[in-house]
Amino acid sequence: MKAAVYYGQKDIRVEELPIPKIRRDEVLVKMKACGICGSDLMDWYLKGRAPLVLGHEPSGIIVEKGAEVEGFNVGDRVFVHHHVACLKCHYCQRGDFTLCEQFHKTNIFPGGFAEYFKVPAPNLKLDTLKIPENISFEEATLIEPVGCCIRALKKCGIRKGDFVAVIGAGATGIIHTAISKIFGAEKIIVSDLVDFRLKHAEKFGANVVVNPQKTDLSKVVMAETQNRGVDVAVVTAPSIEAYKASINIVRRGGKICVFAPTSPGEFLEIGPKHFFFNELQIIPSYSTSHVETREALDLIETGKIRVKDLITHRFALAEAAKAFKTALENKESLKVVVLGEG
Repeated sequence: MKAAVYYGQKDIRVEELPIPKIRRDEVLVKMKACGICGSDLMDWYLKGRAPLVLGHEPSGIIVEKGAEVEGFNVGDRVFVHHHVACLKCHYCQRGDFTLCEQFHKTNIFPGGFAEYFKVPAPNLKLDTLKIPENISFEEATLIEPVGCCIRALKKCGIRKGDFVAVIGAGATGIIHTAISKIFGAEKIIVSDLVDFRLKHAEKFGANVVVNPQKTDLSKVVMAETQNRGVDVAVVTAPSIEAYKASINIVRRGGKICVFAPTSPGEFLEIGPKHFFFNELQIIPSYSTSHVETREALDLIETGKIRVKDLITHRFALAEAAKAFKTALENKESLKVVVLGEG
């Protein structure tokens, strides 16, 4: 079978690999679509593990199932979450599913950017979801990123009437915008350096958009919040400058959501005094769990979030290198999806 193998950020090779063999409690899925995530573009995060097959936003059709598999059949259209928790450990018992030791050990193999991938038993049992007929394979690839954003905003305790700022209007920034609106935010201010993305943010519910290269974000936020600042600032851009901006626009007692990591060796310097007297909260949110993927599926199925409008580019698996280049360099791309053959 064909698979896109990652050797480096600009070195993606389509190679022949053997079709995975499944065990009695596993299934084999023919990939129909798989989205490129921002983490797939972080070379510092991946280069130590290369070569490898990436792709953790896949959808497809079950083409083979083991004798012990129950609840799924050949022909089922499915979304598969690449990581699942054990539900038994100290972390899981406290709802911190993404911190479970099993979480990173449960991976689809070899990855979503392959003609076929196998689904381990834990993933199959806990977080493989059948795709409703009114959702396309392409739309189903957004279940995982939507789930990530739901989890982040819930961790921030977003409430009806909140003022929210989203710094970075890539795909996840726009999803945060849409979900903030669904959760009842009164006003959503979105910042990005690319006007194309800001226009899309408006379509998904942004009340105010700001290009900080043209307009002072802090002044806009203060004008829109009676000089108070926003209740929640979500940083989706992997930039120290973005985090500095969040500190300047969040209100006393407000929350800064750490949604994007910066490169190793980059640090944000700020005195604890500022956090102490202003009672600021820093809330990191990494990945998603079986809880939010189901909520994400419901939002997509009911049309409350129009994920299809986020997909700007589609490429065949054979064009994986071009797909990655587009996601990395094209400023007018949001979600880039790689499509399976047939």
